[in-house]
Amino acid sequence: MDYSYLNRFYTKNRIERIQALLDADVLTADKKSQLELGMHLSKDAANNMIENQLATYELPYGAALNFLINGKDYVVPMAIEEPSVIAAASSAAKTIKQAGGFTATTTDRIMIGQVALKNPPHAAETLQLLTDKEAEIIQTANQAHPSIVKRGGGAVKLEVRHIKTDELENTPEFIVLHLHIKTLEAMGANIINTMMEGIIPYVEELTQSKALMGILSNYATECLATATCRIPVEHLQKGAFSGEEVRDRIIDAYQFAYVDPYRAVTHNKGIMNGIDGIIIASGNDWRAISAGIHAYASKSGQYRSLSQWKKAENGDLLGSLTLPLPIGTVGGSISFHPAAKMTKAILHYENAAELESIIVSVGLAQNLAAIKALVTEGIQKGHMGLQSRSLAISAGAKSEEIDWLSRKLKQAENMNLATAEKLLEEYRQ
Repeated sequence: MDYSYLNRFYTKNRIERIQALLDADVLTADKKSQLELGMHLSKDAANNMIENQLATYELPYGAALNFLINGKDYVVPMAIEEPSVIAAASSAAKTIKQAGGFTATTTDRIMIGQVALKNPPHAAETLQLLTDKEAEIIQTANQAHPSIVKRGGGAVKLEVRHIKTDELENTPEFIVLHLHIKTLEAMGANIINTMMEGIIPYVEELTQSKALMGILSNYATECLATATCRIPVEHLQKGAFSGEEVRDRIIDAYQFAYVDPYRAVTHNKGIMNGIDGIIIASGNDWRAISAGIHAYASKSGQYRSLSQWKKAENGDLLGSLTLPLPIGTVGGSISFHPAAKMTKAILHYENAAELESIIVSVGLAQNLAAIKALVTEGIQKGHMGLQSRSLAISAGAKSEEIDWLSRKLKQAENMNLATAEKLLEEYRQ
């Protein structure tokens, strides 16, 4: 990739941006043509994806720049409607790139399936019996989905949990089987569900208990991705704030989000701005990913900040973010949705672990951008500057009117829809 073609990317119009991606070797000529024409889901595909389909609902599809992850440059596609997210991610990624970029690591891609037994008799004996029959249960699961085993995946481990009655809520007692499954490049929902339902008859016969259900868990604690960065203070100076002041205020902001769940929710929402954008663009299930990530934020028993920001011994700012990311690069709509296929072409990722590394790095960049703005100039200055274009469109501006009205709104005392409509009416007269 030749990044020089992407300089001042935000100043170009849409066609010029697409051409710049071609010149930088991010796009091939056929993908350039597809982007220029627009990525439209066919009527047949849309009609067969969901029930009672009426139309398609489009989101803007953009690109965040400056991501250097494990020594490799990326242009990161995002599908998102919120102004300032892509600009913020690109800005923070540029700061981190100047400091050496992101370092990202992933664990083994292990997903979890569950079978629950309600009020089993002789719980202790049942726990021991299931533990003793681990090999047989794994074999039964793999027989239910032999194709994944042939490709090198499948069930690899069994854990058994005993959840006792909650007297306050008067809940039943459960014994829960956790089957750890390698789903390879797939997120694996269908694989896991097939396996869990496949072992139910054997487990019921073995334990003489009735299973409540067999299903995957979206809390993928065995499929984690971590991104870290180190930023010298000279890269952090902002307006009247010195680099040391910005560093310390970022750390304070993280600590506030760590101890206060009211702040943590908004802190983590900022992280998810970028993560949801790329997950949607890649064709993955953002609902499942979001549910698992927010559960992970509560792993201590209190909802806390997902990211960590600390001071290094030499004074640098150290950032870290770890997330469960059970994403896939095959299966579902990834193989046929034009936008998902475009995202794969632009990112040039080789496997799901690499895509995990990109996603978690985007989350860390998004978090840095948000809290740096919050503790210096405030969030509204930059956000509302970009919001001006949305206001112009909402007021009814067309073509060149949008740029003119956006500039006027940035200069106005009150940036709101009423002001936008009044300015547009005056311009047209």
